[in-house]
Amino acid sequence: MKSPFPGMDPYLEGHLWPDVHTGLAFIIKEQLAPKISPKYLAQTNTYTVEDTFPGEDIGIMYPDVEILRRADIAQERAATYRGRGDVPSSPSTLTLPAISSVEVKIPYVEIRDRKSNVLITAIEILSPVNKREPGLSPYRAKRERLHAAGVHLLEIDLLRRGQRPFKHPYLPQAHYFVNLVRKGSWNTEIWALDVKQPLPVVPVPLKSPDADALLDLGQVMSLLYERSLYYLAIHYQETPPPPAFTEADQKWMIDLLATFQ
Repeated sequence: MKSPFPGMDPYLEGHLWPDVHTGLAFIIKEQLAPKISPKYLAQTNTYTVEDTFPGEDIGIMYPDVEILRRADIAQERAATYRGRGDVPSSPSTLTLPAISSVEVKIPYVEIRDRKSNVLITAIEILSPVNKREPGLSPYRAKRERLHAAGVHLLEIDLLRRGQRPFKHPYLPQAHYFVNLVRKGSWNTEIWALDVKQPLPVVPVPLKSPDADALLDLGQVMSLLYERSLYYLAIHYQETPPPPAFTEADQKWMIDLLATFQ
């Protein structure tokens, strides 16, 4: 079954995102490999990011469980004090778990020259940890390293939450972005997308004088949705993951989903 949305399905931005991210990287590689062979290879790879605030992401930590544990402990201690005839101490409000870093593996796609194994193009699919601290600053530094090394960078940002990887006074308001920075250029080609729009076909630069390969992100997303049977894991009667849409967008989605079975 296909997604009811013409482009990015906002319901995929929640707890399903890690699976979506991994699937996107694999299908992008799958779609590009035959188009760029035999001169180039498309490969998936991962890098690790230390995330010290995983609780900011959707569906990872459950503070209410910790509060219930605190209440259980307080009741047990009160019973112990009563057994000894002592006055129990006042229970604390709650117990918070210690903040510790979590290693997050981020999948991405590389285009490499087959003979030299030189990295030609990096295709980054942005993760929540890339769009908030402490992961945002290292990712911005990585963007600069890739540019300095003469690598094309194609960024696919299908998450509405978080900060964009770069700021510009003329950056339009949009739900989703695809950004392309070509080797040796300081200009950024931008595809700004609304939830009502289909995902674009974007160029994937190679070595000059070779022509760009074309990547149909709409086809990639459709294949991922259908192969993964995401419709079985999504409750379209519920509100999509945050941030909230405008009233106009919400009305459009209600009308759209009313006919989806």
